[in-house]
Amino acid sequence: MPPHRSNLPAPSIDAQALSAQLSALIAHEIQAAGGWISFARYMELALYAPGLGYYSAGSRKLGEGGDFVTAPEMSPLFARCLARQLAQLHGEGLRAVLEIGAGSGALAVELLLAMATRGCAPERYLILELSADLRQRQHEHLVRCAPALAQRVQWLDVLPDQFEGVVLANEVLDATPAHLIRVTAEAIEEMGVTLASTDSAGGFTRAPRAATGELLAVASRLALPAGYETEINLSACALVTSLSRLLTRGVMLFIDYGFPAHEFYHPQRSAGTLMCHYRHHAHDDAFAFVGLQDITTHVDFSAVSAAAAAGGATLAGYTSQANFLLHCGITDLLSLTPASDTRAYAPLAAQAQKLLSPAEMGELFKVIALSKNIDTPLLGFARGDKSHTL
Repeated sequence: MPPHRSNLPAPSIDAQALSAQLSALIAHEIQAAGGWISFARYMELALYAPGLGYYSAGSRKLGEGGDFVTAPEMSPLFARCLARQLAQLHGEGLRAVLEIGAGSGALAVELLLAMATRGCAPERYLILELSADLRQRQHEHLVRCAPALAQRVQWLDVLPDQFEGVVLANEVLDATPAHLIRVTAEAIEEMGVTLASTDSAGGFTRAPRAATGELLAVASRLALPAGYETEINLSACALVTSLSRLLTRGVMLFIDYGFPAHEFYHPQRSAGTLMCHYRHHAHDDAFAFVGLQDITTHVDFSAVSAAAAAGGATLAGYTSQANFLLHCGITDLLSLTPASDTRAYAPLAAQAQKLLSPAEMGELFKVIALSKNIDTPLLGFARGDKSHTL
């Protein structure tokens, strides 16, 4: 094992075999493309190659036994707060939900249960899920935990032609394939992926080419200094624009970690934001254990807002996760459990701390709302809206 990977837990023999299969597939594509593919294409294959990619194969990704924990797995308080925002929108006639990438199904289950308790369960709950393995796990979780509501859930292979309702995406944009660029004194380069040796079993390495087309145009507008390396996520923007166009009336809520453009491309982030997650170890080696680890980049929320506008949607709010959850009543929800009941209260209080603390998820994670034909001020952005920073 290369020295820089020696601090990561070794995969099982079966996992290593799966990784070797995916590596061979990627190597074949590199060879067929003349020896170089974009990092975005490498990331797409590493995460989503059918049957082999990180999100397409069968290993567990989420939770304590996986590689990372998302807010819905961490605490039911997250979904119960979100349910309050959706209840407000239900009152505006938005009776359907479309969740993009539902993970383990934890968010769907808790949302359905919380909204049913409030008497406003969605009439339809659609899930766009490309992973057959995750789709099966989501179905099993729903049937087990919310059997009376499971029949309202429908899985999609592609986006609908049009949709009225609420679109949800929690930690989705960070896992869309991103391009890598490097600015030199002479040019803007796209960092791609090539074989580390003529032997396809020798692994992968980065290699530059001159940036072209839309990538060059976007990178040029950033006016970054020589020596700066970063990510530009054209696919995340394309997804947001597509969703904005198909939305006839409703609100889109994206929850993810990231920054407005002036913070994303700050001089202190001159090495970019790319990060990998493997068994709760965070590192920046995207070529380690191919297909066995998550690969992510932070979200440029200014670009997300602009992409939504290109699709006809309007920015309806942007704030920190902590601020959003506080205005959706997380403290009220926590108070429903008596503090004197230590066994029940202490875990919830600890979960709330992780969701709200600036040192945990509270400030790094943001919530952006994008609307179409809805003018109602949204509950989660009642105060502390930072839309002006985008």
